[in-house]
Amino acid sequence: MKLQLTLLLSILSFIAFGQKNADKQEWKQLFNGKNLDGWDIKIRGYELNDNYLNTFRVEDGKMVVRYDKYDDFKQKYGHIFYKGDFSYYRISVEYRFVGEQAPKGEGWAWRNSGIMVHGQPAATMGKDQDFPASIEVQLLGGNDKKRTTCNLCTPGTNVVMNGKLITQHCVTSTSQTYNGDQWVKAEVLVLGDSLIQHFANGEMVLEYNKPQLGGGNVSGNDPSLIVDGKLLDHGSISLQSESHPVEFRKVEVLDLKGCMDPKAANYKSYYVKADNSKCSYGKK
Repeated sequence: MKLQLTLLLSILSFIAFGQKNADKQEWKQLFNGKNLDGWDIKIRGYELNDNYLNTFRVEDGKMVVRYDKYDDFKQKYGHIFYKGDFSYYRISVEYRFVGEQAPKGEGWAWRNSGIMVHGQPAATMGKDQDFPASIEVQLLGGNDKKRTTCNLCTPGTNVVMNGKLITQHCVTSTSQTYNGDQWVKAEVLVLGDSLIQHFANGEMVLEYNKPQLGGGNVSGNDPSLIVDGKLLDHGSISLQSESHPVEFRKVEVLDLKGCMDPKAANYKSYYVKADNSKCSYGKK
């Protein structure tokens, strides 16, 4: 166990800080800056890809969440899912909150959004389901008091911290408070079911392991899809609509699973999980 922990810490140190002569990291841009191609939308009370009142849209090269056509939010929580399944990766998002909250949005949802990882597929959500079963990296804007970001919330899930199963819905990070309309960089390191770390503007602010299904805080879902205690080692990525306008100017992923044969043309030294079925042996 000590050896495994030492190896894991070495891997994380490399990922976080890099090393000389490391391979160039090949980040994939999930948002193309032009349209919502590659994404699915699910808003509570509506069918998949019914983008109610144009909630999710692109403006000035940014993916934005807007409520200018709403007269009552009515708990129409929404999520925009990137089409794909992810297991070992880093996701980096640059976000900011702007403007006023949607009419009749709940107080806790003021300047509140999130990055959902290890989530259920969009197509499996119930029509009236509020949140996907997932691990939420909660994004919060400041209110001139202490209000951290990159917190943890657990719709339909639990995690383990320091060897203890955590069943409370939200856990506060150690981040700074970011007031106003400033851009903030949120990053998440996801290593299957072994480790998840949250970063706010480059600072690690929270970590835990053994993400798993269980608990409550989800409604309108198919209960057969939430098997208590089932470890989550892969899933969807989505961004939230919770009643406050938010903008995303960058959403990118670095895959950490791939060819780990040094003889292959597409070998990357920063991969941490082998999938040598992806190896190619042409010219590097």
